[in-house]
Amino acid sequence: MSFRTKKSLPNQLEIIFSGKLDVDQVASIWHDCVSKLTQERPNSLILNFKEVDYCDGAGIALIQALQKQQSVDNNSCFIINLAPNFQQLLEYIEAQPDKVEPEELPIESFREQLGHMAVDVVKTFRDNVIFIGMLSYQLFFTLFNPKKIRWQDFLRVAEDTGPQAVPIIALIGFLIGLISTFQAAPSFANFGVQIYMVDLVGLGLVREMGPLLTAVLLAGRTASSFAAEIGTMKINQEVDALKTMGLNPIRFLVVPRVLATMMITPILEVFFIIFGLLGCLVVMLSLGYTSDAFFNRIHQAILPMDYIGGLIKVFVFGLVIAGVGCLHGIKTSFGAQAVGNSTTQAVVSSLIMLVVVDGVFALIYYILGI
Repeated sequence: MSFRTKKSLPNQLEIIFSGKLDVDQVASIWHDCVSKLTQERPNSLILNFKEVDYCDGAGIALIQALQKQQSVDNNSCFIINLAPNFQQLLEYIEAQPDKVEPEELPIESFREQLGHMAVDVVKTFRDNVIFIGMLSYQLFFTLFNPKKIRWQDFLRVAEDTGPQAVPIIALIGFLIGLISTFQAAPSFANFGVQIYMVDLVGLGLVREMGPLLTAVLLAGRTASSFAAEIGTMKINQEVDALKTMGLNPIRFLVVPRVLATMMITPILEVFFIIFGLLGCLVVMLSLGYTSDAFFNRIHQAILPMDYIGGLIKVFVFGLVIAGVGCLHGIKTSFGAQAVGNSTTQAVVSSLIMLVVVDGVFALIYYILGI
């Protein structure tokens, strides 16, 4: 494919094309052809296709580009000797709209936006209630039919949730005990009662920080894992395959994960409290107190009911973490970002639910005087 130019009149330029006007050949001459037209700026342009034996969409695009350049300069452009079938292609492409105008969405008022938000909240609440009802029924059913539990999945989830989480739980627990004691030391020193820092840190770990921080760490680790795992299965249509085979996805996928998390979370709390108290002990030893004084103070400060109260809380926290993670995994939609969105929503929702449940427990314990 090549072209040559001819000037029959001073203000007239004729471009004579030859060969094929296909994608490859048009790409090789496009720049030179347009540059030639820009330099000459003729009042009249003639495009001669007498020697062209093939033309496709790329050739038509070149014709339109030359026509547009002439139109911008308010000059004329004529096409001669274009084969009838190529002329039909040119007319067809010219008949197509240059661009599709985007549909303008109506601007919603504040009341309409508020209404949509309310509907979304109601739908989310409805989905959550349905899921909780199905999960409660399946948990109740499996308690009376232990053989229905997939123990292999239960043990696998228990291993992933428990032993593999112990290092981070121990590290955070130790640092929390260490930092809390250091923070309290100056204030308690003003009154000469630094020994009572053991009461503060010990009760805080057993009643509040131990259960809550253990649950927060698991929310970022376990809830996201459950949401990603089940969400991937949902996208791969494995969940639909379970339904097709007559298997309940809640019993098959959710129940083993919920039970394993509920059983493992209290054990992780114990590790958190032990290492938190160990951090407190390190600070107390550095301040000149003996280990005997530390353990005697712990024995007097922490009552069995304090630990039982925290144990009940962390048990429920485990249920919340696993339930929310599995819920968002089941609700995963299709798309490139679906699993990532479900994982993010699972972590955020877990943290919010943990705070809400912790507030409920605080109110109940206050009323009961625990």
